[in-house]
Amino acid sequence: MKIEILGTGCPKCGQLEENAKKAIEEMKVDSEIVKITDINKIVEYGIMSTPAIVIDGKVKCYGRIPDVEEIKEWLNEK
Repeated sequence: MKIEILGTGCPKCGQLEENAKKAIEEMKVDSEIVKITDINKIVEYGIMSTPAIVIDGKVKCYGRIPDVEEIKEWLNEK
């Protein structure tokens, strides 16, 4: 599973990354977290507001920080 954190490196992006790491750790999911900071790549996803999280190529959330439980729900969809 590939999880992408999209953002320019702001504190909110960091918090989203921490929440994603915690969700992965709690669920013991085999995954890779990739940080995307290139604004052109972010725009390619149609994201106009960061932070954003993309799981296996699907945008799950943008413009806010989802909590650990919400991320775990998305991970369970697989």
